[in-house]
Amino acid sequence: MTAASAVRRSPALGALYVLTGAFLFGFNGSMTKVVLQAGITAQQLTLFRVLGTALIAGAVLLVTDRAQFRVTLRELRAFALLGIGGLAMVQWLYAVAIAHLPVGVALLFEYMAVIIVALVARVVFKERVHPRLWWAIAAVLAGLAVVAQVWDSNLSVLGVLAGLGAACAYALYFLAGERSVAGRPPMAVAFWAAAFATAFWLVFSGWWTMPADTFTAEVSYGGTLDFIATPMWLPLVAMVALGAFAPFTLIFMSLRHLSATASGVLASSEVLFAFIVAWLWLGETLAPLQLAGATVVFVGIVGAQTARERPPGTATDADDAFALGVPPEVP
Repeated sequence: MTAASAVRRSPALGALYVLTGAFLFGFNGSMTKVVLQAGITAQQLTLFRVLGTALIAGAVLLVTDRAQFRVTLRELRAFALLGIGGLAMVQWLYAVAIAHLPVGVALLFEYMAVIIVALVARVVFKERVHPRLWWAIAAVLAGLAVVAQVWDSNLSVLGVLAGLGAACAYALYFLAGERSVAGRPPMAVAFWAAAFATAFWLVFSGWWTMPADTFTAEVSYGGTLDFIATPMWLPLVAMVALGAFAPFTLIFMSLRHLSATASGVLASSEVLFAFIVAWLWLGETLAPLQLAGATVVFVGIVGAQTARERPPGTATDADDAFALGVPPEVP
């Protein structure tokens, strides 16, 4: 019996874990927008997030499982793909998207990754996919067209392109992460992926151009929290600890109490939390027709997350978690 199977299952506790994680992710979107508007670039913000995650995950491994620092050359190549093509790109493109789009809208575009993952599973890996996938794709595309109001082109073209790029990177992130966790614990995958993402952005983020007082400069939280101002380092630390590391840990904890399907569907509530937080905090609103479109997109996302099928016994719990859109323990 594995340690995971020995844990007493509590669906209510599992739901609490995953919903708390989804809320933290949704809250993090508005925090990211505040930091970007304060002057840090999307590339620099991404560097701080992946660097912080690598340090936290590395510290945990140093205390609990030092053997995870020994990897093969083949594993390093896989981690490089996950870290650079998935983690580094999805964080950057998402930051660009929310700099030009409402937070919830950017997330709707990014969550098209769920559709891409299911399509790749069907076309490339020849996995069985439930027929509801095609209805889910139609719902997501139709809903996004309404949210984006393509007939008026009200949304930023750059923001939409960044959101779609984030979806592609997120899909790679799911697929590469799904295979990485088959041979390594999630914490090790987190460390190595974040380490490669950090190495990439150390070269390309332009961190050396930041003013010397960047971290001590006062930043206003804007919107209804405009009366709050703190040094820049505080929201940055909060974004790494509470907007990345903590929610991913909570989602993995939920998988000890819930099926991967249930956890994945509940994790999709991040989109709804992001809309609510951005509305209450930043005053970002959508027209009634756009809200209806967002609802259709959300329904499509949930449908797609449960569309991927596998024969019994062909995947581990961790494999199923990633297949259903629960990502590896990285931001």
